[in-house]
Amino acid sequence: MARVKMLLVEDDAALAELLVFHFKREDFDVSHTPDGEEALLLARENAPDIVLLDWMVEGISGIEVCRRLRRAPETANVPIIMLTARGEEEDRVRGLETGADDYVTKPFSPRELVARVGAVLRRVRPALAGEALVYADIEMDTVGHKVRRAGEVVSLGPTEFRLLKHFLEHPGWVFSRERLLDAVWGHDSDIESRTVDVHIRRLRKAINIGDRPDIIRTVRSAGYSLDAGV
Repeated sequence: MARVKMLLVEDDAALAELLVFHFKREDFDVSHTPDGEEALLLARENAPDIVLLDWMVEGISGIEVCRRLRRAPETANVPIIMLTARGEEEDRVRGLETGADDYVTKPFSPRELVARVGAVLRRVRPALAGEALVYADIEMDTVGHKVRRAGEVVSLGPTEFRLLKHFLEHPGWVFSRERLLDAVWGHDSDIESRTVDVHIRRLRKAINIGDRPDIIRTVRSAGYSLDAGV
């Protein structure tokens, strides 16, 4: 299973500690803040795979955090689960209309929340819910380190494999060269950004076998995207 990056925005210290414990035990990579403004900064610096967002937090409200996350291109498609003691129907509807994917009313059990997070990921980001990543006619076995396109085996080098894995975990997302360098090569890499272009060309050559269409889209002045709708 791909390690899921979670951003937890919760100002109840005891509850936050409990949730961090439970999700780390499930191998989530959890970042926590009690502050809405800091949550937006953290999300902008390193887009999470899912956000657990309390309605009433320090700084700006959770509902406003949700609204701004939905407006930002880098977090527009990130699933958001709102946590709140406000259980009235009007509040639930407002949260969902603002962009939340699910709404959990306090008190709740951590076990139930873990299950709800898993359900949202399976629905919204299925690539993060298992060991097989599938998009269009591309299949990747992350455990066996194998890739197939339209049933045919694709041979990839280790860097191209990591690059394709990142795209498969975020289908349709546009990544700049700098974002890809951070995700695939690591934050401490001194590799030039143009190196990304070289590996994109290698990846294209490997996966665009036969008469298969080019599934990697180049977005001018923005970067690259795995997009079957080209």
